[in-house]
Amino acid sequence: QVQLTESGGGLVQPGGSLRLSCTVSGSTFRTYTGGWFRQAPGKEREFVAAIRANGGSTHYGSFVKGRVTISRDNAKTTVYLQMGSLKPEDTAIYYCVADRGIILSSLPNPSQYDYWGQGTQVTVSS
Repeated sequence: QVQLTESGGGLVQPGGSLRLSCTVSGSTFRTYTGGWFRQAPGKEREFVAAIRANGGSTHYGSFVKGRVTISRDNAKTTVYLQMGSLKPEDTAIYYCVADRGIILSSLPNPSQYDYWGQGTQVTVSS
């Protein structure tokens, strides 16, 4: 059973930075693609970023524009999401995801991920 636990969310001022962490247990972590989605009230889930298992290639949602970096530490079975230049419209619940067999073209599709964390709230406000 794969379990994902997010941490690092909270309240941050506009222009600030935040790092989210997602620890993955019960799995051969290095064989999984890890990623992040977000969902704001009244909106659909939006792809933020993903990092592949082999080679660790990274992929980002179109809105990111250099403000976000995803990384992984296989020894710690953790995926990180470093966010900067945060804006109020970045306010959302951020979800960690993982999947072993997902293909490249499906990375932005939330229905293609088998495992989800419980979500962590990020609020950008002054």
